[in-house]
Amino acid sequence: MQAFVKTKLRELPASAICGNDISSSCLYVSALSILYAGQFAWISLLLVSGTLFLFRKIYGEVVGALPLNGGAYNVLLNSANKSMASLAACLTILSYVATSVISANEAIHYAASFAPTMPVIIGTIGLLLLFFLLNLLGLKESSKAAVVIFIIHLATLSILCLVCGWYVLTNGIGQIVANFNVRSQHSLSYQLFAGFSAAMLGISGFESSANYVEEQARGVFPKTLRNMWIIVTVFNPLIAILALGVLPVADVRQHQESLLAFMGQRSGGRWLAWLVSVDAMLVLSGAVLTSFVGVSGLVKRMTLDRIFPQFLLTENKRQAPYYILLVFFLLCVAILLSTGGNLRALAGVYTISFLAVMGLFGVGNLMLKLRRKRLPRPEIATVGSVLLALLAVGVALLGNVVLNPQYLWVFFQYFIPTFLIALVMMDRSLLLKGLLSVVLYLFNPLKRTIERFTGWTNRTIKEINDQEFVFFSKGDDVASLNQVMIYIQENEETNRLRIVTVENEQFKAPEHLHRDIETLDRAYPEINITYEKINGHFGPELIKELSAKWRIPTNFMFIGSPGRRFQYRIEELCGVRLII
Repeated sequence: MQAFVKTKLRELPASAICGNDISSSCLYVSALSILYAGQFAWISLLLVSGTLFLFRKIYGEVVGALPLNGGAYNVLLNSANKSMASLAACLTILSYVATSVISANEAIHYAASFAPTMPVIIGTIGLLLLFFLLNLLGLKESSKAAVVIFIIHLATLSILCLVCGWYVLTNGIGQIVANFNVRSQHSLSYQLFAGFSAAMLGISGFESSANYVEEQARGVFPKTLRNMWIIVTVFNPLIAILALGVLPVADVRQHQESLLAFMGQRSGGRWLAWLVSVDAMLVLSGAVLTSFVGVSGLVKRMTLDRIFPQFLLTENKRQAPYYILLVFFLLCVAILLSTGGNLRALAGVYTISFLAVMGLFGVGNLMLKLRRKRLPRPEIATVGSVLLALLAVGVALLGNVVLNPQYLWVFFQYFIPTFLIALVMMDRSLLLKGLLSVVLYLFNPLKRTIERFTGWTNRTIKEINDQEFVFFSKGDDVASLNQVMIYIQENEETNRLRIVTVENEQFKAPEHLHRDIETLDRAYPEINITYEKINGHFGPELIKELSAKWRIPTNFMFIGSPGRRFQYRIEELCGVRLII
């Protein structure tokens, strides 16, 4: 069991989990781009690849500095505030739900081509159930399935490109010339704009790797980013060019839902069409697996931060958070049944959600540069490149809203309730007090029942607010400590804070610190501030020891940004958070 716990994902399995998601876009993104950009689709797809190249450094800097699960939620939690972090988290969860349901449904549609009598809705639920059960076996076992799917998919795409390439060589470039002579009713700039906006769907899944970075071995995360970028850069433009060499643009539009299978049929025969269809079914299933893995890491991190109920952290013997997996599975089934299998509405949620998440990641990168300058990071994205990447995402968002304005309304229908739930969970004390007031007003005659409910409510509020938090001070001045108090007031439900300094032969707490903390205690009467000096050396062992001794979870312990000479990496500090 101990060996299982310590096992970290190496490059291939880590890349396979997120790679299945992003590479599944090869099945449809070329057709989408050709639909809008026509013969210039390959340029739009190369622009998407360039945007993704910028995000490689953005993600590399952020996750390298804060290598903890949670993606955009994690960076905004450690550089902004909980509300903004929860916004990113809700968008990410919506993206995962949409990805899971759409991918499972599309996979069953491909399977139905081999078994026409297969009930699509029941088959989709069955596929979601299969990956729910697979995830219960643990991430290590899940990654084995992902690797098999990943290798089959890359091999199938390679075979398809080779066969289509041979077809073009043996049949000449007449079809490409004919397609390039087709005139569009739109200008070239509009075609590239629309094609780029639609093609940005081809990088959905790029954000997934950041949500299970803690399960990856050291140095693996940037390799997953590189591998996803290579897949997108090589296959998407190449497939678009080959499609223009094999088929007229009109045929591409007619067969956009199964373009690759039709290309295989035209260039290689029925066997290749079947191979592509089987591969499509498998890799779309792999995207479902990615959703389960990604949402598990994200929701677990949010639960540790008291945004979701603590029972979600319960795990089985293989460290699988089965309550999180079960809730996600039930949510996917509920949305599938509520839409009746007509998932075009979810496509809008999917598109806007993941583009907004990438945009927020770029914002998080800028805030990290501004507020966490001293935090060591393995690579740095220039401010100019971050702003250019944000501009590209903004253009894609605008383009998708212009091309499909109904998507925006559907998106808000799903997003607003989700975000409101998260905001309510962040301020449960206020909710409980309001609920108590309503109950007292409506049911005043039922005195005994009211007394029981009042007692339970007050105990729950006290339990929430009595959760103590810890800030490890390095002798900060009163202005810095005041920032700590402001952050805690705005983001945490607590009335207890313990400020701790760790002294040793190299460091002694300054004399003014005790007086500054007394001043803060008077300035914030609603929070009971205690001050404590400890002899020792600050590090993972001391954090674990104090967490066990004081019964305070490590993610309720805060530090300021460490300097480059600090001997520990952030991920080695047991989940301690940065707040100044």
